[in-house]
Amino acid sequence: MATPEEAAEAARAAGLPPTGPADRAPTGPGSAPADSPTNRLTRISKGQTLPTAVHKDVAAMDPVLEVRDFNLWYGRKQALHQTSLRIPQNQITALIGPSGCGKSTLLRSLNRLNDLIDLVRIEGSVQLNGDELYDDAVDVIELRKRMGMVFQKSNPFPMSIFENVVYSLRVDGERNKAVLEDVCERSLRSAALWNEVKDRLHDNALGLSGGQQQRLCIARAIASKPEVLLMDEPCSALDPIATSKIEDLMDELRGDYTIVIVTHNMQQASRTSDYTAFMYLGRIVEYGPSREIFTSPLLTETEDYISGRFG
Repeated sequence: MATPEEAAEAARAAGLPPTGPADRAPTGPGSAPADSPTNRLTRISKGQTLPTAVHKDVAAMDPVLEVRDFNLWYGRKQALHQTSLRIPQNQITALIGPSGCGKSTLLRSLNRLNDLIDLVRIEGSVQLNGDELYDDAVDVIELRKRMGMVFQKSNPFPMSIFENVVYSLRVDGERNKAVLEDVCERSLRSAALWNEVKDRLHDNALGLSGGQQQRLCIARAIASKPEVLLMDEPCSALDPIATSKIEDLMDELRGDYTIVIVTHNMQQASRTSDYTAFMYLGRIVEYGPSREIFTSPLLTETEDYISGRFG
């Protein structure tokens, strides 16, 4: 585990308030045990805004997607608090944390899906390659083409496999059959589905298995060549074999796409992601390379969560 001084140095380099000794678990008579999650997390639950523990590699990264001091309210209830996150290009970033901690809310904020919910109010900044996503001049439809989304439950459209994949091109007015066929094959190959469906492209997509439907949704999402692929617990409804295929697919897409995934599965996060952010009650508690988060976290509270002591 890194020293408090190293954590503070990394936070300063990332432009965030430093995590100092006062933010770590207290020691001595009458204090909570070192392995207890009742220190920093209890302070967060009481409404205290504590700085994120940031690992050194985060400060050095060149982000494609950057969230700065982002707050979100559903009516009077605040769901995200002073959220700052730098997401590197062509890497996989996992958001982990207990249910209700704001993971999916943050993910949906990245392509403004929360705009569809009444009484949502936001403060702060989200930038994609330097473009402010919450600027009034932003075309939200175009934004969502730049940020593909794969949901927890597969949602193929009630049409053929082919039409599912090329749907975004049809919406843009593309009618060239050769272009559509090329995009369909390329996307299905990228989603590791081509060999399984190439002889039944005009069958209804709803006839596919659950795992195939989820890979079809990934093919549909990448057909328009998005800059970022957002995945909200894409394997939670799948069996282990289908889950393994999705994870293999994510590994193949790494390097071509920037992927942000929400997952409750600690093993999946450690297997598939390059960076991991641990969230609790709408705040990012710790953020860094996954190998460090899962082997040498800066905070005892992060270790308590990933080891199953709470949550």
